[in-house]
Amino acid sequence: MPAASDDGTSTRTLLVAGTASHVGKSVVTAGLCRHLARQGVAVAPFKAQNMSNNARAVASPSDGFGEIGVSQYVQARAAEVQATTDMNPVLLKPRGDGESQLVVQGDAVDHYESRGYYENHWEDARTAAVESYERLADDYDVLVAEGAGSVAEINLTDRDLPNREVVDFADADVLLVADIERGGVFAAIYGTLELMPEDVYENVVGVVINKFRGDRSLLEPGIEEIEERTGVPVLGVLPYDDPGLPAEDSVSLPSTQGRAVLGDDDGVADARTVTVAVPRLPRISNFTDMEPLARVPGVRVAYVPPPDDLTDADAVVLPGTKNTVDDLQALQRAGFDDALAAFDGPVVGLCGGYQMLGERITNAGVESTDDLDAVDGFGLLPVETEFSSEKTVVAVEREIDGAEHGLLADANGTVAGYEIHMGDSRPTDEDALSHPLGPDSAATDRVVGTYLHGVFENESAREAFVAAVYDHAGVERPAAAAERQSPYEAAADVVAEYVDLGALGLPVE
Repeated sequence: MPAASDDGTSTRTLLVAGTASHVGKSVVTAGLCRHLARQGVAVAPFKAQNMSNNARAVASPSDGFGEIGVSQYVQARAAEVQATTDMNPVLLKPRGDGESQLVVQGDAVDHYESRGYYENHWEDARTAAVESYERLADDYDVLVAEGAGSVAEINLTDRDLPNREVVDFADADVLLVADIERGGVFAAIYGTLELMPEDVYENVVGVVINKFRGDRSLLEPGIEEIEERTGVPVLGVLPYDDPGLPAEDSVSLPSTQGRAVLGDDDGVADARTVTVAVPRLPRISNFTDMEPLARVPGVRVAYVPPPDDLTDADAVVLPGTKNTVDDLQALQRAGFDDALAAFDGPVVGLCGGYQMLGERITNAGVESTDDLDAVDGFGLLPVETEFSSEKTVVAVEREIDGAEHGLLADANGTVAGYEIHMGDSRPTDEDALSHPLGPDSAATDRVVGTYLHGVFENESAREAFVAAVYDHAGVERPAAAAERQSPYEAAADVVAEYVDLGALGLPVE
């Protein structure tokens, strides 16, 4: 039965499930959250179990901070509520070699292989998910839950925490999302409905077809037949229209052999653009740190394979990583250390990227899959990082006065963000450094390292960095473009326009 809220009414739970990964569940969930918030409904997101290296530090019920997947943070912002660890009580952060770090209700537990997790820890994870769900159900009238992967993974039916178990303990209605972009959408819908557990099928209230380009009328024969065959209504066809919400996982990025450019469609002439190169790390995490840069007119963020020589780059940002040591060594093997040494433009290291920019990392075996004592960094900053088993997870604010700080010379005021890292970095030559983003940051005239994720979400720091990149490149910066619509409002508008919300029992505008 649905959980009861404090006023005695039942909490409605709607599970946004998918025929596969990357079909648009996160965006649909965020759109529903913002739409309901606009209607005055007390709504919150929920994802029982997530797998992602894109995490945010948020409040926990214990009055501390913990980690959740970035999509649940985004969805909480869409719902206009404070994000908490209850919104994503179980988070698996892959670190390679079939192993993931298990984070339960915001706290890192340990690293486990998949079989070990399912055989020894899944029951405890389910208990934690139920506890978190019940706390949220006490406070909200509607919970929009996001599933994971496919809702019909028959090899995981008896331990499908983000899908089947949510239907079980929350009595959730199920909205199935299918992706038409790659073709085969009707087969995906039909096969998913046929293979999903009967107790989940009984709660399916409708299907949404996502990422459609073209004339909706051309789909009608297929929609009519799929409804006739399954008895499940198709409640909407969403156009291919990315609202610009942060991506959840690196499936949206190219492989380590590919190259992708963000911010390439803003209409700015090539002669007035600059390129920020980001090495595509094998274990990249929190790559959403770069999305605010990609939204600046004229700035193109290029995810490049490690062998790139950086010839076309005007600046370099080393992103976060789930495993600093192994990714550092992967870059060194690919020759990226030589390319970076030859590069004379602005360089920023974020979290793990900051650690790589230092002279060395000690006690490296704490994090690496190899038994190591110390490894050399890129040597662009006179700092040394020492790893320990203790993990820092905290939301922070920093005062910044960029008057003496090279790349951030025009920044001032307060910048906010969050830290999620192992290890501490200390100067080896204090006289050669400044600390523009607090004592745990480090900077020279053209290189900045910081543990502060989300730094580019702050206008002052972002604008100062972009100005420095344009100045170094010797390129005239284009005039400011009109402000884009909020991605939360854009997601809500698409859902409200193209989904039959009334058929879902939800308020309409």
